[in-house]
Amino acid sequence: QVQLVESGGGLVQPGGSLRLSCTAPGIMFSIYDMAWYRQAPGKQRELAAEASSGGRTNYADSVKGRFTISRDNAKNTVYLQMNSLKPEDTAVYYCHAEHSLFTSRFYWGQGTQVTVSS
Repeated sequence: QVQLVESGGGLVQPGGSLRLSCTAPGIMFSIYDMAWYRQAPGKQRELAAEASSGGRTNYADSVKGRFTISRDNAKNTVYLQMNSLKPEDTAVYYCHAEHSLFTSRFYWGQGTQVTVSS
């Protein structure tokens, strides 16, 4: 069973920064599309950012210009650099890996809490 391991969440003041990491051992990482989703209390899970196996990136409008997703295929790791954080960024952040060809083959991380508060 593939397990995605997330780290880097925590409590930060508005305007601060955090970097999330997600390591995906046991998969051929380079052919997986990687993404970060987030779920705020009482809301549906939503896509925050994604990085395809081919290197394309995409961001939710709400995080454009503040968040940067990147991946290191040699380390089987995807990152989410979050700058200029706002209270509305408070959520559980989930890592997601989806095979670029066989989309029924996907995995979720356990989630990491990000709280933006003064």
